[in-house]
Amino acid sequence: MAGEIARADHLEVEYGGHVVWSDANFRIQRGELVAVIGPNGAGKTTLFRLLLGLIRPSRGDLRVFEEAPRRGNRKIGYVPQSHAVDRDTNVEAVQLVRLGFSGNRWVPNITPRGIRAERSATDEALRSVGATELAKKSLGAMSGGELQRIFLAEALAGSPELLLLDEPLASLDLRRAKELVDLVDGLVRTRNVATLLVAHDINPLIHCLDKVIYIANGQVATGLPSEVLTTESLSALYGVRVEVLHDSRGNMVIVGGEDSHPDSEP
Repeated sequence: MAGEIARADHLEVEYGGHVVWSDANFRIQRGELVAVIGPNGAGKTTLFRLLLGLIRPSRGDLRVFEEAPRRGNRKIGYVPQSHAVDRDTNVEAVQLVRLGFSGNRWVPNITPRGIRAERSATDEALRSVGATELAKKSLGAMSGGELQRIFLAEALAGSPELLLLDEPLASLDLRRAKELVDLVDGLVRTRNVATLLVAHDINPLIHCLDKVIYIANGQVATGLPSEVLTTESLSALYGVRVEVLHDSRGNMVIVGGEDSHPDSEP
């Protein structure tokens, strides 16, 4: 399909000889914002490693852009869960974002056309995340929210068609988290880029999601938020009674099911 970015059919993955999760089926369409959620250790980052071609499924079929995933696919922009930033570094934001366009820190394109293209893509990426004024600021002097914008700009500089964001809200307070979610949602709509965002808390995202991939208990449930984030669906996923509650502000609380899971992500 022209609008289909990724497709999984009866997908299974193993780690250390143990099945992490199995029988995953999903379709990711162009311009969709998809939350990947579930307890710690359920295998959320493992899904990203599959899409990036870093590991292979043990069973089933996975297609990204109608082919098997491969390492270094320039159509995919990726922001990992953690970026090590030395607070004494003098590297400027614009230098990092340029790497997202060139894909090679050691061999820059020094032709006039290459320089213009790199500059244009870098400037546009910074502008799109509202970070133009941060271009000359050193990474070591930035706040957590500013750094997340720069990492996002780096991922966008190569004009990806699929964007993978691993726990981008983890280090942000509620206000900064909402700002980043709104920014990502705007980018999804204006750039028509499919985006998968790993999150532990669904509440900052619930108002703008197109789809949810919920991973727990070695299983994967996929669908509209109204289909997946229900007492019935999550109880079936966990194999025990799980309550999905809502407070007076519309925030969701999932009670039960998570305590039996480990704390480390495969």
